[in-house]
Amino acid sequence: MLASTVSSKFLQRMASVEGFQFEETLTGFKWMGNRAHELLQQGHEVLFAFEEAIGYMCGCRVLDKDGISAAAVMAEFAGWLAGQGKNFRQQLDELYARYGRFESEVSYFVCHSQDTFTQLFNGIRSRDDGNYPKTCGPYVVDSIIDLTVGYDSSSSPPDFKPFLPVDPNSQLIKFILDDMTCECTLRTSGTEPKIKYYIEISSKIGETVSKEELTKKLRKVAEAVVSEFLQPERWGLEARPTQ
Repeated sequence: MLASTVSSKFLQRMASVEGFQFEETLTGFKWMGNRAHELLQQGHEVLFAFEEAIGYMCGCRVLDKDGISAAAVMAEFAGWLAGQGKNFRQQLDELYARYGRFESEVSYFVCHSQDTFTQLFNGIRSRDDGNYPKTCGPYVVDSIIDLTVGYDSSSSPPDFKPFLPVDPNSQLIKFILDDMTCECTLRTSGTEPKIKYYIEISSKIGETVSKEELTKKLRKVAEAVVSEFLQPERWGLEARPTQ
């Protein structure tokens, strides 16, 4: 099964418990579809792939996001659950009980200057005495992946090479925080004048944490990311319009 690097790590957690192969790609189904094709050529079976921005690939008949097949699978799943006397919410709660609870926040700021994007991200890279940040608010940074310069602090020295492709023409930094229970990705959009942030909090397997507790922690992390890393007032970023 596959997911993009900005998508939920729920599938990765499930893979660690159930023993199936999970792979992460760059953002977009062009990456997941091509990787699925490679895996099929190697004799693997590709069951599922998904993207944070609501795209699903169920099976490998169409190596791209496909809402029609996804809707058909969900309808079939709903019927199966009904036969078990359950609904989607009850099934999701069972999954959370087995794999841990996950909560996420995705948002963005608007900026029309590429120079500002570059200065902002370079400022993050040199925030702590010329180095990457060691903390975000009260949370310790466990590891950092920078796909712009090609750096992964958890990879093998001396090159610390990331496993995902590097693109010096786009900005993407990922932070793993708080004993590996929080992931924050900052990236510029490839199609719009936006800097996006993706934050996900998870409980550990067997840990009893309510949705309210995780959501409260998620808000604290998001506020720290915005105030310490993005600094919208300093860089003149425009907040996401309210609905």
